[in-house]
Amino acid sequence: MNDVSEPSSLAQPSDHLDPLFLRACRGEAVETTPIWIMRQAGRYLPEYRRVRKDVDFLTLCHTPDLATEVTLQPIRRFGLDASILFSDIMVPVEAMGVEVAFNPGPVIQNPVRSEEAIKALGRPDPTNTMGFVLQTVKNLRRELPPSVALIGFAGAPFTMAAYMVEGGASKDFAALKSLMFQDSIAFHALMEKLSLVVGDYLLAQIEAGAQAVQLFDTWAGLLSPTDYKEFVFPHVQSLIKRVKSPGVPFILYGNGTGGLLELMDQTGADVIGLDWRLEIEQALPRLSEGRVVQGNLDPSVLFAPPSIIQDQAARILQQIKPGQGHIFNLGHGISRHTPVEAVETLVTFVHDEGRRLRSSKAAEA
Repeated sequence: MNDVSEPSSLAQPSDHLDPLFLRACRGEAVETTPIWIMRQAGRYLPEYRRVRKDVDFLTLCHTPDLATEVTLQPIRRFGLDASILFSDIMVPVEAMGVEVAFNPGPVIQNPVRSEEAIKALGRPDPTNTMGFVLQTVKNLRRELPPSVALIGFAGAPFTMAAYMVEGGASKDFAALKSLMFQDSIAFHALMEKLSLVVGDYLLAQIEAGAQAVQLFDTWAGLLSPTDYKEFVFPHVQSLIKRVKSPGVPFILYGNGTGGLLELMDQTGADVIGLDWRLEIEQALPRLSEGRVVQGNLDPSVLFAPPSIIQDQAARILQQIKPGQGHIFNLGHGISRHTPVEAVETLVTFVHDEGRRLRSSKAAEA
């Protein structure tokens, strides 16, 4: 654990006033493609495992010095353009008065399935109940080099509701959908309360120093477009409208949401994160002109040889036309079994190939 207390040697001078990642989020011309990786601070890194062996997951999330350390680990190791706060989407749920455990995913012993249970949920003050997260944000802004942007995040209301109602992960989320269809008034009340809590939480992260925020809707792909429009869209749209702050890009990511792109595009998010199930060139015509996209390499590609990783990354980069804003990422979180060398290969290649493609296209123009 000695490396937790050692001063960071990350700070490097930046050639630009704003990090590459932020400029790409705004759709500005950039010199190469920025890259970060969902779950980039995690179990695939040996240094993370060394920290983790001494503490449980919730303690790690609740301890700013430790959360800061593991957030910085992939930045020290790779040339990533953004750092995402290390925490968990269930932190606000815990602050609302729900007992949360992990085994290894979230487990809730007393699921929220009634109007009474929903009314009993609190609307916590982020400063008082989640101050450890905000302190981690402040720590990171001091430690990160100017060239690396800090991303704050939260779980989307529907994904948080999925765990709260079901009690954990599920194949079909039958309890969640039963509440949604059988008692829509209670379901909307839950979504409205969660939207307020998530909005408060993201605004507090921005005030603490987050330079961009991402909303993770891991389970939105469970829904048809009709049901998403009725039960989820209004809440996400109002949340984004409330949270959006000048100069702070808002990223909306959904897993399995290829059928929902048009609706996600209308939420007001600045950047739409894509999973790997849909080619970017197929997604772009379904989004507003100029909409910036993020993604979308299949995480399993990182188990392949370097040449395959490069070929697959090149295929994605070649789908980006001149003037199209793009942040490279995986289409979901990185696997705990991913070889570290594969991430090094990917990051280096994306930067080099992104720079080459831009130079080539500029010459053609």
